[in-house]
Amino acid sequence: MTEISPLPSPELSKIVKLSDIGGAALTGKIVANGDQLKALASRFDLPSIEAITADYRLEAKEHEIRFTGNIRSDLHQACSVSGQPFPVSVAEDYNIIFVEKIEIAPAEEEIELATEDCDMIEYENAQIDLGEAIAQTLFLALDPYPRGPDSDIAAEKTGLKSEEEAGPFGALAALKDKLG
Repeated sequence: MTEISPLPSPELSKIVKLSDIGGAALTGKIVANGDQLKALASRFDLPSIEAITADYRLEAKEHEIRFTGNIRSDLHQACSVSGQPFPVSVAEDYNIIFVEKIEIAPAEEEIELATEDCDMIEYENAQIDLGEAIAQTLFLALDPYPRGPDSDIAAEKTGLKSEEEAGPFGALAALKDKLG
């Protein structure tokens, strides 16, 4: 018999039961500790995360729970050109809506998501994880192709084209130069 291992718990978990959310809004702060910072840096493939702090307001509305606030983080990202780590500060407002997970049959067609649908997180078992929502918000706020302060020098040394040279207008300029 094959044993199924449980899913790992999120690195920055702060579970709130729906029964703990009353008629008045809850406010608070989430601060990641050293072990959580190391685990999230590993998960997000970052050289390091020095700090994550999030202020929040949690409020139950009819069929949803609004989770709003601000996240601040100091971390290091690896330059997409040189690979060298460089410091980054993130300050991001967020507005997330938790909605109850609904099981639906797989659609045969593609589904278009509107902008307002992109900040929704489903919950189940009458609880939400504020910490995981903060972790996902931080990840989405990161530049997917970060360029460090010395990226232009590294690109020149390795022969990489600049964004202007590699783009469509750069190709046209190169063609114009060839044609004389």
